[in-house]
Amino acid sequence: MTDRFDAAALDRWIDQHFDEEVAFLRELVRVPTDTPPGNNAPHAERTAELIAAWGLEVEKHPVPAEQVRAQGMESITNLIVRRHYGAGGPTVALNAHGDVVPPGEGWTHDPYGGEVEAGRMYGRATAVSKGDFASFVFALRALEAVARPTRGAIELHFTYDEEFGGELGPGWLLAQGLTKPDLMIAAGFSYEVVTAHNGCLQLEVTVHGNMAHAAVPATGIDALQGAVAIMNALYAQNRRYQDISSRVPGISHPYLNIGRIEGGTNTNVVPGKVVFKLDRRMIPEENPADVEALIRQVIADAVDGFNAGRADAGLHVDIKRLLLARAMTPLAGNAPLVEALQKHGQAVFGETPPAVGTPLYTDVRLYVERGIPGVIYGAGPRTVLESHAKRADERLDLQDLRRATQVLARTLAELLP
Repeated sequence: MTDRFDAAALDRWIDQHFDEEVAFLRELVRVPTDTPPGNNAPHAERTAELIAAWGLEVEKHPVPAEQVRAQGMESITNLIVRRHYGAGGPTVALNAHGDVVPPGEGWTHDPYGGEVEAGRMYGRATAVSKGDFASFVFALRALEAVARPTRGAIELHFTYDEEFGGELGPGWLLAQGLTKPDLMIAAGFSYEVVTAHNGCLQLEVTVHGNMAHAAVPATGIDALQGAVAIMNALYAQNRRYQDISSRVPGISHPYLNIGRIEGGTNTNVVPGKVVFKLDRRMIPEENPADVEALIRQVIADAVDGFNAGRADAGLHVDIKRLLLARAMTPLAGNAPLVEALQKHGQAVFGETPPAVGTPLYTDVRLYVERGIPGVIYGAGPRTVLESHAKRADERLDLQDLRRATQVLARTLAELLP
């Protein structure tokens, strides 16, 4: 089928404005959005200022402070750019998140510098996902400068709660009735079109024992020893997950990670309380209620085993759910997105990006849960490891940024007649 638009002209426009796109991304990287602490409203203000300079109206939607604080963050202002071209076509939303984990240690480049070396930009969120703030904005600008659609609409959703689950980002925009697109594309990487992803359950487990002097440890109940017993049981369960396989290409099996532990008061005190946090990734075929029930049972059995035979069987736990992000499963209506992205991915990159699942979880599930077909595609390398996302020296290959922007512009032109 012949395109209804001049794809080469879209590509040229992006080439001609690419220095401007790189400069825009650099400005976004230079405003920190470390979450925690999650003071992200300043980044939204700067993003809106930069976008407005191109004549694009930006809606600012601050989330009420009490909701933000309850989630453990400081400030969130979500942004929407709406462009309506005429009746009779779909509304396509593109969502990227600006919040990121703190940079941590080991950087050889300034994490907020946006430095370019050997064709790559370095900095926290260059790849995940401020890079797609840039790809989405410049795909939109190219679309309007060259293809000039006459039907449908584009919305850009720039949100700031992905690291804490998305409920105050896209979830909040959707719940407030501020948007209801027909199709959506979420920030991703350039060499695959993601149509499904894992779910995620995060729990905080507080292990209660009884403090005692280290010289007389038998007078206390060691919460750390209890926590070790519980964690060993969880790790044993994690090994069993390897026998469960997903049918979705790109997703292997469920797994569990204990990512944080703290407790005790001093080296000469038997710990009376230990807190640890676990992350359980769920494949699309799993039922979240069953997953959580099994983890709670594993913990309960480990506590019973620890207490068995003790004169003071006083170890006990509290379990708090921190996050439940359901898996994303493909909706039948995503076919136009997949087909257009694959077609133009082949044309621009010289290879067809496969439609696959990913072990990550993302905000796109919040749209899909409301019946809005969505996929994940954007600027980035073949794997998360290559991007150094959530690690030192996160980077984005600028050629991937350029070409992904071209694929996105072509796709939007295809979807909007």
